[in-house]
Amino acid sequence: MKANDVTEYLEILPLTKEAFASFGDVIEADPASMRLINGGTTERYHALAEPVVIGEPERLIFSIFRSKPRQFPYAITMMERHPFASQSFSPISGQPFLIAVSDDEGGRPGKPQVFLVQPHQGVNYFPNSWHHPLMAIGVVSDFLVVDRDSTSANYEEAFFDTPYLIAEPSL
Repeated sequence: MKANDVTEYLEILPLTKEAFASFGDVIEADPASMRLINGGTTERYHALAEPVVIGEPERLIFSIFRSKPRQFPYAITMMERHPFASQSFSPISGQPFLIAVSDDEGGRPGKPQVFLVQPHQGVNYFPNSWHHPLMAIGVVSDFLVVDRDSTSANYEEAFFDTPYLIAEPSL
């Protein structure tokens, strides 16, 4: 970090479909997509997100990621993206978590936006969406992840000259 650089705190925003639309899909029960199945005993919220693979057909896989909680204030020093496929994260530990995303500015991430994801929500990042790795809050948390199997060929990262800070979120 340069001596004259100032570290900036980022506001934590609520996650809504509208605010997140340019980065991906918010995965949550949408009454408009609900249909009853299994003899009326189950509500199905249909097609809330669609995995995307660009280029040659690749195998999509389901994984569980176990994330250690971040310590606050937390410094965002880097972002990553996956150019050839979407990547989704759905919490399965019943805990909220943070995400940070940014617009592309000439092949590098711009200023991040930070969202508080509630336990009933998940996200599906579009291909090429800059995002920060998982940020669990308070406790170790598990996430169901759907992404492309060959992740090393589908991964880029970029580092900020000056980190951005996140204060401890109010839950």
